[in-house]
Amino acid sequence: MHRPWLEHYDYWVPPHLTYPERPLWEILDATCVEIPNAPATAFLGATLTFRDIKTQADWLAAAFIRLGIVKGDRVGIMLPNCPQYMVSAFAAMRCGAVVVNVNPALAPREVRQIAVDSGMRLLITLHALASMASELKKASALEHVVITSLDAYSAARTPTPPIADTLPFADLVTGEGAPPVTRVPIAADDVAVLQYTGGTTGSPKGAMLTHRNIFANVIQTESFTYRSRVRGEARYMVVLPYAHVFGFTVGLMKGAWVGALQILIPRFDVEVVLEAVRDFQPTYFPAVPTVWIALLSHPRVTEFGLDRVRILTSGGAPCPPDVLDRFERTIGRALFEGFGLSEASPVTHSTPLLGTRKIGSIGLPMPDTDLKIVDAESGTRRCATGEPGELCISGPQVMKGYWNRPDETAQALRTHDDGRVWLHTGDIATIDADGYTRIVQRKKDMIIVDGFNVYPSEVEAVLCQHPDVRVAAAIGVSDAYHGEVVRAFVILHDGRTVTPEAMIAHCRQELAPYKVPGVIEFRASLPMTNLGKVLYRALRDEATSQAETTR
Repeated sequence: MHRPWLEHYDYWVPPHLTYPERPLWEILDATCVEIPNAPATAFLGATLTFRDIKTQADWLAAAFIRLGIVKGDRVGIMLPNCPQYMVSAFAAMRCGAVVVNVNPALAPREVRQIAVDSGMRLLITLHALASMASELKKASALEHVVITSLDAYSAARTPTPPIADTLPFADLVTGEGAPPVTRVPIAADDVAVLQYTGGTTGSPKGAMLTHRNIFANVIQTESFTYRSRVRGEARYMVVLPYAHVFGFTVGLMKGAWVGALQILIPRFDVEVVLEAVRDFQPTYFPAVPTVWIALLSHPRVTEFGLDRVRILTSGGAPCPPDVLDRFERTIGRALFEGFGLSEASPVTHSTPLLGTRKIGSIGLPMPDTDLKIVDAESGTRRCATGEPGELCISGPQVMKGYWNRPDETAQALRTHDDGRVWLHTGDIATIDADGYTRIVQRKKDMIIVDGFNVYPSEVEAVLCQHPDVRVAAAIGVSDAYHGEVVRAFVILHDGRTVTPEAMIAHCRQELAPYKVPGVIEFRASLPMTNLGKVLYRALRDEATSQAETTR
């Protein structure tokens, strides 16, 4: 097939690469052999070396096996960015378990859905979340809860208080003498990570990412970015949550592969991030648009050395052109954009560092990543240059399928006439003559808040759980800081009254904070099709019109 984008690659980017057929835990081993005493993490005033991380991961892998964890079992990690996340991920993969990334900001109902669907047998989480985690044992296959605290890995090294019916993380990562060698046969096509993403119904579904998928994406993104690399010279600012596939691949895994010092930020705070930039002088800083907007709002943003960061990348959601422009006028450095999705491990596109920049595009495909635009109706006719259609991706980073969802897998992964399997992203896009891709419309009705997917049906289901609600609809409205925020429209049962504040409080009990509607509007009716379906486009058009009127 014709690949016009190859002509616009930076001069060091190869059109084709050979990818490792090895398990992901070897990333840590390879780095530890070469630079064992180099710092791997900087966290709350304390550092750990790669030898420290590997030693603890080896002990933890052995502990998993003692607890009965076998190859293919699911191990949940529900932690913010911290050294324990890195230790836990490599330990789970070393014994052949599947990592289930769980955002600690999720509501108990959402965590329960993931625990039940994945069938996880062990969960590692914070001391503060232990009671919620223990409750999962009653509703899922969960057998073991391992607890830790952020203070335990801070400069203060405060021990984690014990809790009944849980296992202390600290006891599982130490032992007498050298840690045992764990040897479990792992094939490149074995599942390494279950990355949960919303479905068309709003219920979470796990994208099965194999060792080959993620290792390939690590190699692709690194090769696309750098002419050469000496292990141990990079410093990564890790604001992206490890629980998000973007942070997991380009932060945790790629950082470990290049031997980067990972500057871990457990909770985004503008002052903390800027002070870390000043103190550690990172070479690489990937983040979502919300982060860049927040940093630009700081009155002294130019005083901390952002202009000395080698590569600054925005992803997870579209970055408004005015933000790109303002960042570059303020900081004096280019802010590059990328694109990806959970089903592709996640990176598929990025802006070339030295090649032509086309503002508003998501750049060029990664090496060995083919794309085509097909008509949205049949999904088979290839669209002409510049004609909008569904974006389809084929490459080594494309997932194996959805966990226990054969029907949805068949819908997303389709074999085309060329005999290759293509991922149908659901995103409407165009490609120009140079191979640059532009997203015209994201997945139907999906909302992206701070880089996280929010599915209207999930918000609506929670709203409709309220006894006073008859019908609910949720849309995303543009927001200068978050990219989008959730706006809900509610029809109450006859004779019922409830305040917007009470409804929002109800949502907070069941939804992650970024999914909670910022505005709730009560209505007597909603625009509907003849079949009784809500016309979301009409609601979005109305909201857009209102916003333009108030400007």
